[in-house]
Amino acid sequence: MATSHETILEDCQQVLQYQFQDQKLLKRCLTHASVAETRLESNERLEFFGDAILGMVVSEMLYHLYPGYPEGELTRLKSILVSRNTCAQITEKLEFEKFLFLGKGLALNSAVPLSIMAAVYESLIAGIYLDGGLEAARTFIERTIEPELVATTDEDQGKNYKSLLQQFSQKSLSETPFYKLLDEKGPDHSKCFQVSAVIGSHSYSAAWGMNKKEAEQRAAENALKEIAELESLTDAD
Repeated sequence: MATSHETILEDCQQVLQYQFQDQKLLKRCLTHASVAETRLESNERLEFFGDAILGMVVSEMLYHLYPGYPEGELTRLKSILVSRNTCAQITEKLEFEKFLFLGKGLALNSAVPLSIMAAVYESLIAGIYLDGGLEAARTFIERTIEPELVATTDEDQGKNYKSLLQQFSQKSLSETPFYKLLDEKGPDHSKCFQVSAVIGSHSYSAAWGMNKKEAEQRAAENALKEIAELESLTDAD
């Protein structure tokens, strides 16, 4: 027996962790043009709107998380996080393809095209925004984009700054660094943490992260940069 549309929508909302007031809107978010009666009844317009919302929320996240990053670096990170590949990866991890309404030709294929997988993520962002407002959409974006952000920044760094700082500190200063939690913001399911690296009595510039591990890595990176700058000034003298 085929799964009913109502069951599909209910299962989708459990994965979304958001309950739509307008179930017709949710169905449109999941409806590809290949099965819609007209293109206006598909998720194409929602995809267009969701792309803009995603870009705005990700830009705000990056702006606050990485206050020391120049505009070019923020733009580069944003382009990765809002890319078709990243959106499709999120859709795949959450298994949203199980909830899509597709034409018979597409439905028979074992693999849903990348463009369709990316589009459904953006259309769901727009749907949540229209149904529940910006904060509901922001919560969904932050929860789903965080693993991609952490993975991107970890790959980008390619270094374990905490380990590097510890090696330097113990060898050159005979001290072991520790990390002080200064602040945390956001709801329990999506907190950001501010941490400072401390060596002896000296605290280095604090850093924000999507979790404590990332915040500590960035705090260690700040400390290493400040130490390097101080050493270069000393050498110049």
